[in-house]
Amino acid sequence: MFTGLVEAAVPVRAFVKRGTGARLILPAPREEDLALAPEAGSWGGATSDEPWEAGIGDSIAIAGACLTVAELLDPPDGAKKPDMAFDLTQETLDRTWLAALEPGRIVNLERALKLGARLGGHMVSGHVDVCGHAVGREDVGDGGAVFTFEVPEGFERFLIDKGSITIDGISLTVVSPQGRQFQVAVIPHTLQRTHLGHLAAGDPVHLEADLVAKWVERLVVR
Repeated sequence: MFTGLVEAAVPVRAFVKRGTGARLILPAPREEDLALAPEAGSWGGATSDEPWEAGIGDSIAIAGACLTVAELLDPPDGAKKPDMAFDLTQETLDRTWLAALEPGRIVNLERALKLGARLGGHMVSGHVDVCGHAVGREDVGDGGAVFTFEVPEGFERFLIDKGSITIDGISLTVVSPQGRQFQVAVIPHTLQRTHLGHLAAGDPVHLEADLVAKWVERLVVR
């Protein structure tokens, strides 16, 4: 499980197709890549007294898609920690936009939530429901921005005003849902420390509906 609070944003080191799948290689986050300030607390994020560590078998949400560290590679010149390698299946490539990754593209990272840690966002599974896309961005005077997104037909039933939604691994609040479109207000910190700051109109995004909403629907339908 995850919280939707991004810990770091890093550039893709390599993305290589392998048969029907692919291998993704990411660098371990540097201090300047970490999205959480030292005062963020001990809920499980990267803090000054708990530096980023990841081992083989660890679950990490990459742009909201839960992947497993398959291998730790020797650090490249100048790096202090090993690179992380992830193997992607055909199912993952089909259901996400990760097949479009290329070296240098920035992606959000979050390690799995620790038992007993503070839940700062909302419960996130890391299982992408659908891919939507950005429609537009309006910058606001405080350095933040309001984004408009569009979702595939059928997903709009999960767009609840002031409800939670995960966009590329970020816990955000739905504003003004109208049909298949909705907005989110993003603060300057989130723009600066996640890959939302690089998002342009037309770009695809991973969407995960609120787990509570999905379970309620499941129970009602049954």
